[in-house]
Amino acid sequence: MQHNATEVTAAGIARLAGVGRAAVSNWRRRHADFPKPVGGTETSPSFALTEVEAWLRDQGKLAEVPLRERVWQQLAGHPEGPVTALVHAGCALLLIHDRPTDWLELSAGSDERLAALLPAALDQVITPRFGPPRERAVNTPVGPELLTSAPLLRGAAELAAELGARQTYEFLLGRHLDANPRQYTLTPAGLATLMAELAGPARTALDPACGTGALLRAAAARPGQELFGQDSAPELAALSALRLALQGKAAVRTAAGDSLRADALPALRADVVLCHPPFNERNWGHDELAYDARWEYGFPARTESELAWVQHALAHLEDGGTAVVLMPPAAASRRSGRRIRADLLRRGALRAVIALPIGAAPPYNIPLHVWVLRRPEKAPAQPELLLVDTGASAGEGRAFDWAAVRGAVLDAWRPFERAGSAREEPGFSRSVPVIELLDDDVDLAPARHLPPAAAGGGSERLASVREDLGETLRLAAGLTPPEALHTPAVRWPLITVGELARGGALLLRTGGNSAPARARVLTDHDVLAGTAPSGSLPEGDEETVPVEAGDVVVPVLGGGSVARVVDADTAGAVLGRNLTLLRPDRAALDPWFLAGFLRGTANNRQASSYASTATRLDVRRLHLPRLPLEDQRRYGERFRALAEFEDALRRAGRLGEQLVRGMYDGLTDGTVAPG
Repeated sequence: MQHNATEVTAAGIARLAGVGRAAVSNWRRRHADFPKPVGGTETSPSFALTEVEAWLRDQGKLAEVPLRERVWQQLAGHPEGPVTALVHAGCALLLIHDRPTDWLELSAGSDERLAALLPAALDQVITPRFGPPRERAVNTPVGPELLTSAPLLRGAAELAAELGARQTYEFLLGRHLDANPRQYTLTPAGLATLMAELAGPARTALDPACGTGALLRAAAARPGQELFGQDSAPELAALSALRLALQGKAAVRTAAGDSLRADALPALRADVVLCHPPFNERNWGHDELAYDARWEYGFPARTESELAWVQHALAHLEDGGTAVVLMPPAAASRRSGRRIRADLLRRGALRAVIALPIGAAPPYNIPLHVWVLRRPEKAPAQPELLLVDTGASAGEGRAFDWAAVRGAVLDAWRPFERAGSAREEPGFSRSVPVIELLDDDVDLAPARHLPPAAAGGGSERLASVREDLGETLRLAAGLTPPEALHTPAVRWPLITVGELARGGALLLRTGGNSAPARARVLTDHDVLAGTAPSGSLPEGDEETVPVEAGDVVVPVLGGGSVARVVDADTAGAVLGRNLTLLRPDRAALDPWFLAGFLRGTANNRQASSYASTATRLDVRRLHLPRLPLEDQRRYGERFRALAEFEDALRRAGRLGEQLVRGMYDGLTDGTVAPG
């Protein structure tokens, strides 16, 4: 057993074998020849991946480890840690991307030969892309380090032959970020795209808090483009550089260090600055930076770290350049920042404040703002500020429609960008003369300056809602189930979902952790609420599960008795997290019969397991009666009718709430008369 062999946890073994962690615990207890731990802790041991693979194959529990899973386990269990492994893999993938024939020649021999020759080859792609060693965040790995990583590099190359070098790195980086959600603050792809479009095209772009490179990655590519980044975490500066280099031909320069305290690019003046800074930092350098030249609009208070980032961004812009900065909503109204906000307004540096819907980016419980700034070439004669509130653009459900938000924001911003003013849209946007904002508070929260939209959409909209509600109630009354007929209890012979899956009567799949960009995602919330697909997943190349009409989808968390038959409108959406899909063979199983019996309360109770914080459903343990297909269809028709009645009641409830809310608003703001 080599000391530096790749290790895998019990959770990793479960993924390799396609079983739950409980099964791995049982194997350890029951099989004396199960591999012994080689690391980890007593409560969370780790095992040698090669020994685990051999044992699983000997037991007939593993025909072959999927390539993606094998490479991921090699990375996750790397002796030097997953971040070092990601850097090594990224360097090799960049060589494969830029000089594929060099990789083929180097990898033809032994691991020792590969480790000895690879550093020189890597230098030939790393230096042109990232600059000389003293200026870059990515250091060329040396021979001994690469020898440990050789199996991973070969696996990554094999995966790149399947997916491409860029997609392979995105997959590995995405898996690492998903596995460590509390370690990183991510900028969602939809928000990054919106911020980049607000900034416009750029030959030079900077992100002074680049993280994993999401914002620079969203910047529109141009010939001769240069991308600059800095992050206080050296590993993020390196990972971001590799990610950007694999995306295109832009020159990439990233540096490690705190941008406020130790600016690595003091002379840089960029066309565009994009930034998602850390929020609410007290220890940002207030004491040692009092006389810094960047505080052109005023020295930020200790509690105003975000205004320090705003001025850092402006200091790095060419005259006329644009900065787009994600901000907490308090930065628009805190009294401690009012003098800086006032000076930004007077000099025309702050161009727009855009309130995003709750859940747009972490922290997900507050509606963040986007500030659009421009380094003024001269002070405007009568400056105005565009205020936008996108809360109503989000759509229904926990995940909102980024395309709708982006379209609405850009429709308001582009006319304002061209003319310096824009037409007013009540409840959504308004171009406000700066003089109106320069009071004692200089409060820039959009909702406080926008005229209200007509209550509930106005009296015409309320009349339409009332009409829809009446029609829905009539429909629900017509769908009310007939009187239940008493019959003696029937005891059918039963079969479990797991047995049906093993027998080929249905296909069982689970939702994934990533999806292609802009894919519709069916979430567990959509299934519970009976709504259209409303979710999104991190962008990635992991294999997805598109749902088809007639599939049965079951949420596995929460302990509810819910199963939904996919209709034609939902078909094509990607199956989201915490959902299990059952695709019945129509010659053996009726979908509505299947969904109906899966909803039985007693059925769900016996198939559920209970943890300290949640109830989890083991779908394989749910059971169905063994009935001929003709009898299944009789039950299926009754279950279908019940589902239609349930949908009508749900819609009536939503319309009723909308009508009541609209009437309250209309009566209180004077747009609806009392009688």
